[in-house]
Amino acid sequence: MKYLGLITSTLISFGFFAQNSIKVTVSGMIFNAKVDSVYISQNFGSYFKNYGSSAIDKKGNFLLKLELPNPDYYYLRVGSENIHLILKSNSDIKVYGDGTKLKDFCNFVGSDESKAMNDFSHTSEKWNVKSDSALTAIKADPSREKIVNDYMTQEFQKFNSELQGFIGANANSPVLILALANMNAEQDMKTYENILSQLYSVFQESPTVQTFYSNFEQIKKKIDDANFLAPGKIAPDFSELKTDRKKSLKRSDLHGQIVLIDFWASWCGPCRRENPNVVQTYEKYKNDGFTIVSVSLDTDAQKWINAIEQDHLTWPHHVSDLGGWNSKVAKLYQVSSVPFTVLLDREGHVIKTNLRGPALEEELKRIFGH
Repeated sequence: MKYLGLITSTLISFGFFAQNSIKVTVSGMIFNAKVDSVYISQNFGSYFKNYGSSAIDKKGNFLLKLELPNPDYYYLRVGSENIHLILKSNSDIKVYGDGTKLKDFCNFVGSDESKAMNDFSHTSEKWNVKSDSALTAIKADPSREKIVNDYMTQEFQKFNSELQGFIGANANSPVLILALANMNAEQDMKTYENILSQLYSVFQESPTVQTFYSNFEQIKKKIDDANFLAPGKIAPDFSELKTDRKKSLKRSDLHGQIVLIDFWASWCGPCRRENPNVVQTYEKYKNDGFTIVSVSLDTDAQKWINAIEQDHLTWPHHVSDLGGWNSKVAKLYQVSSVPFTVLLDREGHVIKTNLRGPALEEELKRIFGH
């Protein structure tokens, strides 16, 4: 089963961060409390670290005046219940709640951010319960896997809609910590990075935010390391025969120019339809230091040469070993479909891949300024 949305809202801060201590006040009333004390804490995965506590009097009143190591995301712990708090320098937050049903009755004065986090945390917790129940149901009766998966797909779509609403309503706010805790960076790198950038711009002094940032950078590096054509990587060099079957061309011979490596074939309909756009782009930028290397996946030399002439591919760099899908250069670049392009800078670094039509035109306009 491809399980959707196994998410935990537990935030784990680790590592060593420079301390930027803050003074805060958290007070209020938790009536009907089943415990005699409350704590300001952080979750470090396997344990809670407590920074201070306050007794709760008979009416439910409590008061914490603390010096904390950093502005950050904290919990006000009431027994087994956790109330989410964003605490900054000189925060003065009042919390009012019913100890028998804190999830349903908990109000805040002095921190709209904490209120927003707690409101969404209930949605997140309900989704997590459904997720756990789905796994349990499938383990108990594997024959229900498809039924459960179909149901959970619909439920995930509902949860994701609520998550997107939460993100939209809290742009550039520290509460986006909770959004990232409910997302998988590798499933949607662009969205995750956008939210992380917002969060970092407004709450970078938070060790929790720094941890998110550090973890994301590691994930990006891992993915980029696995992708040899990631932007900034040096494109693999190659040497291949040209149309005369005597002379050869090395990719590295073209250093100093902006190079588009264009994988195509005479038998490829989409390639042939794209060729007029490629020709137009070449004509516009050829005098600015732009050139094209066309790598053909043909097996018939005459059909390949005829297509070059018919489509007016006037640049001089046409190569092929006439190996079709077994082309050495295509295998080197792990080409699985054509057309496929790789745009390189003047030193042979990858700029972007699979640019065609307006997207290629726009990128070259950015590079050459016209």
